Amino acid sequence: MGKAIRAQVRIILPDIGAFDPMPQTKHPGHAPQILSSLSVAHLPARAPQAHKGDFGHVLVVGGDLGTGGAVLLSAEAALRCGAGLVSVATRPEHVGAALARLPEVMCLGVESANQLMDVRERASVLVVGPGLGQAAWGRSLLSVVANAERPQVWDADALNLLARTPLSLPPGSVLTPHPGEAARLLGVSTEAVQADRPGAALKLARRYASVCVLKGAGTLVADPDGRLALCERGHPAMAGAGLGDVLTGVVAALLAQGLDAWNAACLGVWLHACAGERLGVKGRGLAAGDLAPIIRELLEEHSACLG
Repeated sequence: MGKAIRAQVRIILPDIGAFDPMPQTKHPGHAPQILSSLSVAHLPARAPQAHKGDFGHVLVVGGDLGTGGAVLLSAEAALRCGAGLVSVATRPEHVGAALARLPEVMCLGVESANQLMDVRERASVLVVGPGLGQAAWGRSLLSVVANAERPQVWDADALNLLARTPLSLPPGSVLTPHPGEAARLLGVSTEAVQADRPGAALKLARRYASVCVLKGAGTLVADPDGRLALCERGHPAMAGAGLGDVLTGVVAALLAQGLDAWNAACLGVWLHACAGERLGVKGRGLAAGDLAPIIRELLEEHSACLG
């Protein structure tokens, strides 16, 4: 095993009044609490008689023409973090490449929203947004996903579409915006979000009654009740394409294995950041696909499969 990773997560309970786009760099009266790795959630050890049906079925929806890799990054992350079953719904043109890269994943080519209905009903957790696009194909698939009453993780173009179209997320869902997406959801500038990241994360969590992961240096996790966690792990080498797609898959796998939205988001963010930190010592050129095997190692160090 590599050297144990020590969590650097802060819990902050700020004033949760209306979001003010003016800079708010301090939230007085609430000293941050630094947590150790023992304080973030653990997955339980698996029973010897466990089978794949015990650990959920993650369905990843997205991958319009030209962006098929995004759904594969999410699906691989979900697989490597222990989801029992993983499916991908994407453009038919991407199915061959998906099966060649991930034969363990069930891949469905969909041309219309109706083709998504059956596999949606079999899934226990839905991921929507990676590579989804904002054209008619992506909009129709998002509408089908939004109507499913099961935990969901929304990212990327699902969030951009949400900013334009009022939709309700099912209970137990997670939003994972970067600052630009958060700004569109709130109707403010990216600079305003960055000036008061805690306020932005909390307002998004309340507005959509979901856990919000505001990505970036010092990723924040907020929930509608006002809880706020700050992760100080990570590395500048993580500034690249596709790493957010990996995070969505990690969070979805943790939801599928029984964690609630808050704990899945906090543990997923911490694992993702620590993996980037471990790989970042090699410097530039970190690819999103490099993360999944390291996240798997960290998860085993944190929550051993056999206890």
